[in-house]
Amino acid sequence: MHGQAKRHPSGRGPFRAEHVRSGDPYELSNGHPVYCAPTGGRASGPNHLGSSVVGWDPAVQEAGVDTGYTLGQGTLRAPDVAVGNVPDRPGWVKGVPELAIEYADVGQDEEKLQEKIADLLEAGTKLLWVVRLNGPRRVEVHEPRRKMRVVLPGQLLSAPGILKNAVPVEALYDRSEAEKATLTNLLQRRGYDDLDAVLAAGREEGREQGREEGILEGKRDALRRVLDRRGLRLTKAAAAKISSCRSERALDGWLDRALVASTTAEVFRRAGR
Repeated sequence: MHGQAKRHPSGRGPFRAEHVRSGDPYELSNGHPVYCAPTGGRASGPNHLGSSVVGWDPAVQEAGVDTGYTLGQGTLRAPDVAVGNVPDRPGWVKGVPELAIEYADVGQDEEKLQEKIADLLEAGTKLLWVVRLNGPRRVEVHEPRRKMRVVLPGQLLSAPGILKNAVPVEALYDRSEAEKATLTNLLQRRGYDDLDAVLAAGREEGREQGREEGILEGKRDALRRVLDRRGLRLTKAAAAKISSCRSERALDGWLDRALVASTTAEVFRRAGR
């Protein structure tokens, strides 16, 4: 196969994966080209949302969009979203993703979609979700040797061994729900269960800082009182030193010396400050 035909396979075939280049609007199924039209506006947004939701799941190390997989010399498939087996290197990827997501909208060629599903599942993909954007929103779940089942809005999609968290159906196409799911995933990747856990940690940190500041201020006030009772004049420099000190040890030392010092300067000079 040479020249333009190599860049744009026609129906003559059979072709191999190396005959298709990145950017060509074709996939291959058993050596036959499958034309892949550009994505419409209603589907392109959800594609992005879905890849974000599953891609940032705490259990996911690799995810991609439109990743090309060679399932054999004559089969090249590119799921809309792929999870697992998305290596950081050029060229088509050998094997299959663990989880694949396809978005189907108006004009979807159902026969070609079913061929793609069959190719991926037969090659080893464990789970394939088809997000239906036309008509009632729903997700069709395909697994090897199992009957297809439908999951509706308000329900959760699970991918045991692939994703840590279940995915709300709406998170695969609704921006608000996708943001919530992605935020939870990102927080869990940082060691927090959810946003409430972050807020609770912040409140606890604030309380701890408040306790520490309260102890420091109590010692600062005690030192000022001792200096005042003993008639030791508190200069501006000494007052600033006390107010800015954040060391309990230093304040304790100054307080001990204030009880016996003859001058204010002697309190701080002996402290080496």
